[in-house]
Amino acid sequence: MIGALLSPCAATPRIRSLGRRLPPGQLPRTPLSPASQKNRRSYAPTAVTAPPSAAAAASRVDASALSMLMKAGKADIEAGFQNFNKISEDHAAKVSLQPKSYGEEQPAWTTSEISDQAGLRTLASQLNPTVGFWDPLGLSTDSTPEFIGFLRHAEIKHGRIAMAGFIGYCVQANGIHFPWAIQNDFIGKGLDTVTFGDIAAAGGPADQWDALSTPAKLQILGVIGFLEMWGETSASIEMDGEKHYCRGGTPGYYPKLQNKFPHPVPLDLWDPFGFTSKMSSERKSAALLAEVNNGRLAMIGLMGLISTSKGLIVPGMDMLPIAPYRGEIMAPFSAVNGDLPMVNAMLNLLDPAIFAK
Repeated sequence: MIGALLSPCAATPRIRSLGRRLPPGQLPRTPLSPASQKNRRSYAPTAVTAPPSAAAAASRVDASALSMLMKAGKADIEAGFQNFNKISEDHAAKVSLQPKSYGEEQPAWTTSEISDQAGLRTLASQLNPTVGFWDPLGLSTDSTPEFIGFLRHAEIKHGRIAMAGFIGYCVQANGIHFPWAIQNDFIGKGLDTVTFGDIAAAGGPADQWDALSTPAKLQILGVIGFLEMWGETSASIEMDGEKHYCRGGTPGYYPKLQNKFPHPVPLDLWDPFGFTSKMSSERKSAALLAEVNNGRLAMIGLMGLISTSKGLIVPGMDMLPIAPYRGEIMAPFSAVNGDLPMVNAMLNLLDPAIFAK
């Protein structure tokens, strides 16, 4: 009976003859012989199990199959690594790669721009022979051409922003503003009318920023984000026939905006009136040196104005009538923007008393 249950071929006819499905895990009953029927009262059904020898054989089969699978898997993994190495070697043979690149390896490129520390030393002597080359953090030591391009572009960009910021700070600190409204109820939604004069009356330049409404700040930050994205996208730069500053392009170059969008754009962000396009190469080179020097001075000047407004001692500037600022310089949002998520929680972590107006 046990042999019949263990043998699929012998068990199949009996299972079919039952005419019904058996519950999972239940074995079919085998008809008793005449001799067994006589002793039926003494028959006690017991669980039918495979003999130890059969279980051991099944275990050995499973172990053998698992070993074969592991060997096959190991062979497949080794073959995959070998194929990957071959593809990498073929690619490296076809494309010359730059050594010491940051991030993914890129095809080699050449440029006439400064790409090493020696070039930076030469540039420093042209910018300011008295100060000369100054790199206290050693950022240019053993740096890649990509990183040298990044350093130069970052300095030019920060210098331009600082020059605009320094002039803007002086204009706002003197109460100069546009004569019209920054917000009015032109759509009939009950909005309050807010003029630029109302913003200027808030105090110094930093207080004026804090007084801006949430929609105004989000619009400004959104435009800044778009301009940053446009200036860093290789596609927009290559449309002008230039390259990214980390791929041998000119540091400080900003792609044009005109004739690249469905709607008309009257002016470009950089050089909107085309003054530099009329310069000779020698005049343009001299102007770029002057721009870097003016940008460095503007960065120092703007930080001096901000520090003075916070009550710090800045030689020369602390004698100027600069309005003190009670807010947090590094906080882009103020209590006016409490409708934004997490703004109030952020301000409370700093000092709620500072922002009580």
